[in-house]
Amino acid sequence: MTAKDDYLKRLRRIEGQSRGLQRMVEEEKYCIDILTQVSAMTKALQAVAMGLLEDHISHCVVDAAVAGGPEAEAKIKEATDAIARLVRS
Repeated sequence: MTAKDDYLKRLRRIEGQSRGLQRMVEEEKYCIDILTQVSAMTKALQAVAMGLLEDHISHCVVDAAVAGGPEAEAKIKEATDAIARLVRS
């Protein structure tokens, strides 16, 4: 299984969780139970984000750093900006 396949599998599972959350709200389930599922879904999305970030750093950023020059600086800034967005979320 490739990393892409793994991400797609995880995202499909998250999509199912989202549909489940919608159903829970429609059925007026207990708020704490809904919040628990929201938390699980959030953690699942964070895991996907961290995997993508790790892949990006280990491939794109490393390759650009080896090449040097302005592209390396741009890729490093791009990665740090992405990390900053993840930390804020």
